Amino acid sequence: MKVAVLMGSDSDWPILKPAVEILKQFGIESEVVVASAHRTPAKVREFVLSAPDKGIGVFLVAAGAAAHLAGVVASYTTLPVIGVPINATPLNGMDALLSTVQMPSGIPVATMAINGAKNAAIFAVQIFAVSDKDLADKLADYRSKMMQDVEKKAARVAAQL
Repeated sequence: MKVAVLMGSDSDWPILKPAVEILKQFGIESEVVVASAHRTPAKVREFVLSAPDKGIGVFLVAAGAAAHLAGVVASYTTLPVIGVPINATPLNGMDALLSTVQMPSGIPVATMAINGAKNAAIFAVQIFAVSDKDLADKLADYRSKMMQDVEKKAARVAAQL
């Protein structure tokens, strides 16, 4: 399975690049696309409708401002859509957050924090791990390493007291 990573603008790439790196770390392929819900709607529709034939199982979708991209993607598919609101305006991403999270009943978008692309990638891994034991094991190891990293940080602080 692959994750489709869609962004409304190339300016979103610095936020999404770490998500693609996390997916690679777990051995999950991604297909990265720049497409706008408002400026290139036909491209968005065509990509989403062709995604199952490409082995795509999850969409990770980021957009700022009006941030309709994740909702538009969700309207064309029953595959999971994970929305990442981007801080791209003077409203500090709140506009994008509300546009992404306030989906109508029946067309869900799992919405992450503003600029929360890393969690979106981990959530995609969790979705795939439900039916892939090896991936579930890798995810458990990832969590264990995070715990060890926190303990090392705690020890460094304790050493300074």
